[in-house]
Amino acid sequence: MQQLDERLRACFNELSPQEQRVASFIMDHFDDLVSYNSAELARLSGVSKATVSRLFRHLGYERFKDMRDELRTLRQSGMPLTGERDAVQGNTLLARHYKQEMANLTQWVNALDASLFDEVIAALASAGRVFIVGLRNSAPVALHLRQQLMQSRGNVWLMPQPGQTLAEDVVDITPEDLVIVVAFRRRPRVIRPLLEALQSQQAQVLVISEPQATSIRTRCRWHFAAPLDSVSAFDSYSSAMSLVNLLANALLHSTLSEGRQRIHHIADLYHTLDELEQR
Repeated sequence: MQQLDERLRACFNELSPQEQRVASFIMDHFDDLVSYNSAELARLSGVSKATVSRLFRHLGYERFKDMRDELRTLRQSGMPLTGERDAVQGNTLLARHYKQEMANLTQWVNALDASLFDEVIAALASAGRVFIVGLRNSAPVALHLRQQLMQSRGNVWLMPQPGQTLAEDVVDITPEDLVIVVAFRRRPRVIRPLLEALQSQQAQVLVISEPQATSIRTRCRWHFAAPLDSVSAFDSYSSAMSLVNLLANALLHSTLSEGRQRIHHIADLYHTLDELEQR
């Protein structure tokens, strides 16, 4: 199905001059379109509401609201949507970016259940092994989470290993293990059957995803939500990385003596192996 911007470009020359004014405004402000109603769009375009209604009927929508609902659905699924103005509005973009990043951080912190968080930290400390899964856009978050957790404890693994599939790792997972599935939107289809398989093996499972991922919440013991909203096309993972930082720090402080000893041992090995540049 053609997206709205593609439809506008395809039929632009067939539109009346007034409809072209609306179409041009939409293409220049595409990422903000979901925040306008039809009256605001008419006013900002300098046309009548009737012109806006005619344009959207021409595009195949019965109502302006149908178009906004379609855009919201696409954005929440992870589809990158943007206009052309963000690249040139430096100061405005920076202010909007800062405001959205702060909103994301505030949202996930306020939504975090302290008692469930404590349960997760206890599981991280006591689990025989910790397995972390993160595919596609979730992979950088999963990789960073492993790197941070390894500072405090051993037996933290990414799966699947490069060039491998999941089954070889999943088959040996037991109820004594903790599996963290980082599964942000535009998830591969394998995530749902993976969670079902982990449930059948009675593994302890934490899922980290965006708040809208309601379909996978019932397939895990714990669920932490990190909003991905941004001012333009691409999702922001700053709240996810902030959550990773909190998990790693909380784990270290829950096993402080062992964690400090491990950190010092790792530091000694850095020196022995001459791996890091010395300042």
